[in-house]
Amino acid sequence: MVIPLDPTHSLDEELPEEPLDDGPRDLEQEDRPRRIRQTTFDDRLEIFGSLVGSFALVWVLYGHVFNFSGLLGFLVCWYLAFMVTLTLIVRMSHPRPIVIDRLAQATIWVASAIVMVALGSTLIYTFSKGWAAIHRWSFWSQTMSGVSPTAPLAKGGVLHAIVGTVIEVAIAVAISLPLGLITAVYLSEVGGRLSNVVRTVVEAMTALPEILAGLFVYVFLIVYLGWPKSGLAVSLAMSVTMIPIIARTGEVALRIVPNGLREAAGALGGSDWRTTWRVVLPTASSGLATALILAIARGVGETAIPLLVSGASTFMNVNPLSNPMNSLPLFIFTGYETHQSVAIERAFGAASILMLIVLVLFVILRFVTRERRA
Repeated sequence: MVIPLDPTHSLDEELPEEPLDDGPRDLEQEDRPRRIRQTTFDDRLEIFGSLVGSFALVWVLYGHVFNFSGLLGFLVCWYLAFMVTLTLIVRMSHPRPIVIDRLAQATIWVASAIVMVALGSTLIYTFSKGWAAIHRWSFWSQTMSGVSPTAPLAKGGVLHAIVGTVIEVAIAVAISLPLGLITAVYLSEVGGRLSNVVRTVVEAMTALPEILAGLFVYVFLIVYLGWPKSGLAVSLAMSVTMIPIIARTGEVALRIVPNGLREAAGALGGSDWRTTWRVVLPTASSGLATALILAIARGVGETAIPLLVSGASTFMNVNPLSNPMNSLPLFIFTGYETHQSVAIERAFGAASILMLIVLVLFVILRFVTRERRA
């Protein structure tokens, strides 16, 4: 703005100050982005009011007006009424994108709650049914050798099944982990003409039923080659189902490693092998641990494989090369098959121990592959 000078005006005098224009500042305040992952008190009131109002409405209409019954139907109607009520309440004070965001958020919360309830109910039911067995030290330190399935819980235990499970899974991991990692590195870092064929075979074997792997090992090793039924045969069959999981999940974990790390290692003179070994694999260690956990969870819970290629036993066997070797899944199956109350309690106790083993392995692997901060 140009201010004309008055001849009588002295240059020492201060010029009149222009009024500041607050227009751009208001515009910046209006265009300020909305903060995500933050719920205000009004948002929580909207959700709480929608839950309470929809519950009261469905309770009156479902059980008193239409005289319907059934918990599943009530929950479905409650969910639909909640979504409609939440839409109407949010639409009164927010634009359409925020309404869609709230509905998506509510849907995710409901789905997460369903998964947590299903998982929690399974764990609680299993541990409650097996508590009568697992709280006894004899159940952990004894075998079923010379003990009848109908004997009281004070006699006999699952020590032989625990040892057999650990030995079989350890051998299966020793076989499948290197082969699965090599396959994942080939698919992600090397590639080539056969990569698509290998990827297709791996994806097809991921859904391979465990009984087919057991039949393959039974026919080829036991019938054709004359191997005895043993824990090693169980481990070989387990590795057939574990290798595709490690390879497929490991490939995904390696692909999400930023290419900038590979380029930086190459710029420093590192070869492809040293880049993969020193940079790519340590960066993807958390994802590779997840792949190993998924494979162990798949192998440790298999029942058809030990039933076909090993067989159940009641005595301790630490030699995987000969004689039947029992496992926790097979112990659960044989115990529940008797339809005796005591044997079923032992089966639930073995199932509780099996879940504890998987949980301990998960915690150990997560602790080993955790992100170390300086």
